[in-house]
Amino acid sequence: MVLQAHEGVLTSSVSFPRVLVATAVPAERDAVARALTSAPPDATRLPAATVHRVAAPGASGAEGPGSGFGLLAAGVGPARAAASTAAALTAAVLDGAPYDLVVCAGIAGGFLPEAPVGSLVVADEVTVADLGAETADGFVPVTELGFGTVTHRPPGHLVRTAAAATGAATGTVLTVSTVTGTAARAAALRERHPRALAEAMEGFGVAEAAAAHGVPVLELRAVSNAVGPRDRAAWRIGDALTALTEGFGKLAAALESWNAHEPAES
Repeated sequence: MVLQAHEGVLTSSVSFPRVLVATAVPAERDAVARALTSAPPDATRLPAATVHRVAAPGASGAEGPGSGFGLLAAGVGPARAAASTAAALTAAVLDGAPYDLVVCAGIAGGFLPEAPVGSLVVADEVTVADLGAETADGFVPVTELGFGTVTHRPPGHLVRTAAAATGAATGTVLTVSTVTGTAARAAALRERHPRALAEAMEGFGVAEAAAAHGVPVLELRAVSNAVGPRDRAAWRIGDALTALTEGFGKLAAALESWNAHEPAES
């Protein structure tokens, strides 16, 4: 990024990246919006979703309708999240304002002790944990059956930028179609994925849509509960949404110095 002085004010010659933020539900979308603006975002209805537009921090609006953030409540689960995210990305391309980055954001279950309730996690790997086959010898991922992929890796420099800005732990965030509700399944997931810090239901679907468009992806999660036996009395959804707002505000500021066109690296 090049800084230029104009009438005593430093301005950037690199525009703020266009960022699509995909959450599961409106409560998460609104938590992200609170980090960016106090005004109601403009809404654009698409066939499969509604995108709420928020200007980049400090933007005047002159950058055009695609600049800043598009906030999308993409739906619960990887399939719906993939479809909604793909629709939003396609619409942006057709409007001549494609996104530079997709961020999957929301709350999640955390694997203790590394990801306690209230903490933030940034994925350095977005992995689908239950796409495959059960066999007599245990679970086999779909890649070992000769199909598809099970992991997307966000750009390393972007993960480091996000983690440094938010104070988040970095590791694998699992995508599941069925939320873990027993200690046995939690243990099985940790055995198969020893670097796992959290589980949620949308990241892999969002990442698949982003990959189809050649757009990098990032996943930011605030932990609302421990992965394991289902204990709703122990959930701290409000606290997690507050942490998401605070974390996303820090991430948004850090993205101002992120170059979407940096060469890919591990």
